[in-house]
This record gives sequence, C-alpha cells and structure tokens, in this order.
Amino acid sequence: MFPVRDIARRRTFPYVNLALIGVNVVVFFISLTDFEYIIYNYGFIPAHWSAITVFASMFLHGGYEHIFGNMWYLWIFGDNVEDRFGHFKYLAFYLLFGVLAVAMQYVTDPTSLIPMIGASGAISGVMGAYMVFFPRAKVNVIAGYFLTTVPAVLMIGFWFVLQLLLGVQSFTGGVGSGVAYWAHIGGFLAGMALALPFKHIKKQEEYRY
Repeated sequence: MFPVRDIARRRTFPYVNLALIGVNVVVFFISLTDFEYIIYNYGFIPAHWSAITVFASMFLHGGYEHIFGNMWYLWIFGDNVEDRFGHFKYLAFYLLFGVLAVAMQYVTDPTSLIPMIGASGAISGVMGAYMVFFPRAKVNVIAGYFLTTVPAVLMIGFWFVLQLLLGVQSFTGGVGSGVAYWAHIGGFLAGMALALPFKHIKKQEEYRY
C-alpha cells in the first residue's frame, strides 16, 4: 500500500518538517557532484563508523527514487507528528529516531562494509509516532490498481510487519542487503516508544472553540 495523502487535522504550520525535506533534497543534489566519494566518506559504514557519519548518513540518498519515496512519506506523516510534539521536540526526536535506527542496524551487522544511507530510519520513527497519535486517521492509499482509504493503523501496521518479515529473512540470506530493514524496525519502535508519553497530552488550543 502506497500512501497518497492522510486526513488528519493539524493546528500549526510544519516549519521543521518542510525544512527537513528541504535539507534532504539540497544534500542529495550536492552529493551528485561526487556521489561515490560522498557516500563512502559520509555514509554510515558499521565497520568504520564515526559520530559524523551517524548523522550525515540520515541526509544522503542513493538515487531519485530513494529521495522521492522518503520525502513523500515524510511529507504525509511528518506534519501531524510535528504538530503533536511541537517544533523543537519534533526536530530533536527526528534526529534521535535516526540515531536509534542506525544503532539497530549496527547491532544486526556490525562488521558490514556497505554504507548505509537515507532518512528512512528517522522517517520510520515518525511513522511509529504517527501510529501512536493518529491510529484511526484515514489514509488514502494505492493498493494494487485501486485507490482506497484505510485507517493509519492498518496501512502503517502492514508496512511494519513487512519490514519485520524482510528483516528476519535478511539474516538467512532470503532477501538482498540493499535495504536496511533493521534500521526501519529500530526507528519505528523508537518512534512508538517516545510518542507514548505524549499520546494523551492535549495542547491548550484544542479545548478552545
């Protein structure tokens, strides 16, 4: 199921989410100037990692399809999560989701020499938080050849189960190593865990009419 749009009200303008999308796009086009050098020097390589690559890798992408897919998911789900967390917390948590996603991938394959890049770990955290905050929000999705509407818990839950199955398969060589499934899983679980304490916190303006 590929999401087209969600139907969830927000009350604040998503400055941080739009800025994150902008930074990712700018960094992507900069990386095209010397792609191989930048990926191998700033991507997260488990066997030879550094604090810089932990953060830099979150803003690097492997191609147009990669950057588009990640930014599309961030566009759809990030604004409402920012609205619920607040601008500053959203930025801090987004980066933390990414760090924890990288950590999960590292634990599952610490000797890998393959660079891990992409915002998908952090965005998975955003999706985990979204499912905690807005499980019944309607999401328009493309399923096969059809456009339909499903609750967020179904769409995101289906996505997470798929990541989990593919992540387990990756240990047995059943799937290729081109996708960091365990980063997705780690980011998603981090997003859910960090969103739970905020689930029932309502902003004061929600009670004004």
